[in-house]
Amino acid sequence: MMKNMLFIFVLIFCSLLCSIELYAESPEPSGDRLRTIVENKYPDNNVIIGGTTAASYFGSNTGLIVDREFSYVTPENDFKHKYINSNPTKFDWTWPDKWIQHIVDNNQVLRMHCPIGPQASEWAQNDARTGAELETNMRAFLKAVCERYNGKPGFKYMDVVNETIEWGTWHKNRPGVGWECPWYKIGLDNDKNGTPLYIKIAFEVAKQYAPDIKFIYNHHEDFTFPQSWELIKETISYLRDKGLRVDGIGWQAHVDNGWATTDNLNNLRNLIDWAHSNSLEFHITEASVWLKNGNSQELLEQQAATYRAIINVLLEKRTTGKVGWNIWHVDDGHGWNEEWHPSLFDADYVAKPAYYAIQEELESGSPPVIAPGPPNNLRIVK
Repeated sequence: MMKNMLFIFVLIFCSLLCSIELYAESPEPSGDRLRTIVENKYPDNNVIIGGTTAASYFGSNTGLIVDREFSYVTPENDFKHKYINSNPTKFDWTWPDKWIQHIVDNNQVLRMHCPIGPQASEWAQNDARTGAELETNMRAFLKAVCERYNGKPGFKYMDVVNETIEWGTWHKNRPGVGWECPWYKIGLDNDKNGTPLYIKIAFEVAKQYAPDIKFIYNHHEDFTFPQSWELIKETISYLRDKGLRVDGIGWQAHVDNGWATTDNLNNLRNLIDWAHSNSLEFHITEASVWLKNGNSQELLEQQAATYRAIINVLLEKRTTGKVGWNIWHVDDGHGWNEEWHPSLFDADYVAKPAYYAIQEELESGSPPVIAPGPPNNLRIVK
């Protein structure tokens, strides 16, 4: 009996030790936390710096880093159609609802990444569905999201549409299930660009049911495809001409190490200038810098310089309008394409040179810099 009790005690003790190790707070970097720097240096709220994670990581090292470093957060997948509406007959709010109290407890604002775009449920991508059926579901989904979270403390932004264009043309429905946009089947408007009706419908629904939330038009391509960005600009004008609200433009900045050439940075400046001149906030919604050839110290320093150069441009433009930046990968041990080491923290949750580069840039607001390394305009698709 005593032996059995001792054995049980040892098992419980070991379990507790493992739990403590698993959820122990990650090593804290030197200097001030990024959210503290932003609060102190940019009290006009024209700069917001954020991070991405999922509710399933709350309390883990990844989640602890996000709460420690960022006052602006983006749930990675929790609000997407494919998760909330994976079953066509019901909605599942289990994971998105976990954010409601969490951001209050951590004094954060949130951007709902629940866009109408390619990340649709597999059943919605079933080619047997008609455009009318898809429109009915899309309206119901977006209406339900807006009504549930509009007015909730901290729920400030929403990606209304995402990845609507590829290679300068509309992102169309394609046979099969994958990275396709089934909503394209709803139909096209009769304007000069034949704008897909789902884009207009999405902003109509958002305007009606989420009056307290700011709307972002999000896109994934870099400046290798300027025709895509021109089409987005025209689409935003098209939406506004119809009396609809667009509050910001977002860029998913998944770039390769060495991306920050003079031409690329100037193209970024020009896009921000266009946004601000049209009363739009500009957000880098998904920041990552890929290291595809290892993670030597030299490459880590180049990665840091690439991050620094992009942040520098945002800070340069903060005087003409609001700018946002959101890291998509927190640590190298979690996320997609982990083997490319895109994060601010390594797999052991230790701050990398990229973290300190951003920290220093936020502190100093130094003159523009160009990152070392070869130019690489490779298009990254998520």
